[in-house]
Amino acid sequence: MRRSLFLTCFLRMALAVLPIAVVVALVAGRRVGTVALVAVLAGALALLAAMAFGMTQLVRRSLFSLQEMAEKIPYQTPALEDLEMQRYNYFDGLAGAIAGASTKAQGALTLASESRRELEALLDSMQDAVVAVDAAGRIQWANQRMQRLMRGAAAASAVRVGHALVQTVRDPEVLQCVKVALEERVVCERRTTSLVPGRIFEVNASPMPAGGAVAVLHDITRIEEVERTQRDFVANVSHELRTPLTSISGYVETLLDHEESLSPVGREFLATILKNATRMSRLTEDLLTMARVESREAVLHPRPVRADVLVRDAVAAMRGMVQDAEAELEIGETTGVEVFADTDSMVQVLGNLIENGIKYGQAKDTQRCRVVVSAREIAGDGEDPTGAVEFSVRDFGLGIASEHLGRIFERFYRVDKARSRESGGTGLGLAIARHMVEMQGGTIRAESELGTGSNFVVRLRKARPVSESDSGQASGGMLA
Repeated sequence: MRRSLFLTCFLRMALAVLPIAVVVALVAGRRVGTVALVAVLAGALALLAAMAFGMTQLVRRSLFSLQEMAEKIPYQTPALEDLEMQRYNYFDGLAGAIAGASTKAQGALTLASESRRELEALLDSMQDAVVAVDAAGRIQWANQRMQRLMRGAAAASAVRVGHALVQTVRDPEVLQCVKVALEERVVCERRTTSLVPGRIFEVNASPMPAGGAVAVLHDITRIEEVERTQRDFVANVSHELRTPLTSISGYVETLLDHEESLSPVGREFLATILKNATRMSRLTEDLLTMARVESREAVLHPRPVRADVLVRDAVAAMRGMVQDAEAELEIGETTGVEVFADTDSMVQVLGNLIENGIKYGQAKDTQRCRVVVSAREIAGDGEDPTGAVEFSVRDFGLGIASEHLGRIFERFYRVDKARSRESGGTGLGLAIARHMVEMQGGTIRAESELGTGSNFVVRLRKARPVSESDSGQASGGMLA
């Protein structure tokens, strides 16, 4: 490259000096004679020949360099490598290389166009509405389902490419979901009931690697209707069963308490009837509670409450069951940090966990089961700068196998079905606890190893930071 540049500069200087040399030769010819003039002209002609040869070499190198660069143009489609190339002159070779690169580029564009048409056909066949926007929130593409959805929606215009999404979709949940995906570059999920009257949509917006975002609107109206029908059926049946079960239990208890002429066999039958009627009553109550929680009809009143107060209230509420079961219920390490929670629901959650510990927390080599309830403060981190409090209900029984830990919070799931029915369990206590905790923005998990017992942990966020004097630890003695 430097040699070509030097040669070019030299040729330019020669062309500029040559006319001056000829004029000088003509003037000098008058003084030195014809021979000298012929010599000067011959030298000039030789210089011109050298210049022409240099120009030819420069053009050849430039053409070869341009041809090599054209042949190195990247492409994606296979090249015709089996064709035997003939020897062309300089310009024919350059034209051939450019034509080959153009053919390859055209093939790549054709392949990309076919891939785009296939993707559009795939998205148009989806039952979900899909819309893509650029980084500025302008619509780039929408499938046919989205087009039909917007044409059928009230107070909404047709989908137009290049227009802002807010001009087409007026639903705040959809717009906020797309905004989060664009600005925070994270997947956002929301639920909307105002996009189309009478329809319920689940909105998922995801950022695209090259910028922009894509939103998918999934119609869950039918699913919600089926689930609501199931909840209503369970709630109605449970409600209708409460009255006859209460009557059966009342009559059986009256006979057992006041009828002295009953035979031992008769008393055994009546005791069995009372036991099963009581279990059915508990089952109906749990079903009603579950239906209220799942339908979001349960009204919670969260407020700041001290963690140690929740622990003491839950332990006091279970005192009667502890005495009947002759169990040991202790308050372990606690904290005075306040959590943001509904007091009644949290006492019920801790009560369910304590009841499970009493029923299933007895070890083989002991006569009485032991349950310890505690609460400890968790420092804040990047995801939760406020911090949290973890409530723990621990027993020292047989424990739970690892394959059951992921399912014990499902409805009617039992680790040991025979033992659960014998103890009067309904299979709904942990499911109710999970729903109540999640409604308050908390989490619940189980930790267990076979032979060492189980530990159920409820985590709730703190209401506010407290000083060291407020977070003093308390240790309670044995309550039963």
